[in-house]
Amino acid sequence: MVGSGGNLSTREPGSDQFWVTAAGTFLDRLDRDDFVPVPIGIDLDALPATGPARAERTQPSSESALHAATYAVRPDVNAVIHLHPQIVVLLDALGERIRLITTDHAYYVGRVTTTPFHPPGSTELAEVAAGAVRDGTNCVVLAHHGCSVVGDTVELALRRAVNLEEAARLTYRALLLTGGIGPRPVPECPPIGAA
Repeated sequence: MVGSGGNLSTREPGSDQFWVTAAGTFLDRLDRDDFVPVPIGIDLDALPATGPARAERTQPSSESALHAATYAVRPDVNAVIHLHPQIVVLLDALGERIRLITTDHAYYVGRVTTTPFHPPGSTELAEVAAGAVRDGTNCVVLAHHGCSVVGDTVELALRRAVNLEEAARLTYRALLLTGGIGPRPVPECPPIGAA
């Protein structure tokens, strides 16, 4: 990630609110004061839209609607990480699916769903991202934007996010080495149980 390129949230299991990083925070320098509480059932249009500076560390992330909508459809999820991983976004923009090459990729990522483009911070983006995880998918690529990765703990969501970008890097390298689609397809790990 670059700078403040992402946000994360967490909640106590079964809680009706979550804590999300405040607008303008940097994920590599977080402490308790960098999180803002948000009710899960909030009207998505009532959350702050993307825009110029808001009061630092008092307003929730501009992607809070994405987090709220995800928690509303996935009661098993207690952490959402939204990042802008460069290789994930590049492969999606090129129409290339991310191959799950290692056992870690297959175990932690499981499957990757992609969504069409919607403006960052929009209600439409929140709804399409939540719809993409409703079936149990844990890693969603948001076209020309980033990804949304979920887990029952922050640690598991982070493992999934790291493995998603690693799978994208290996896919990219494999496509370069094999000449892309052709006589030497990129090998994938056979399906295994998900985390």
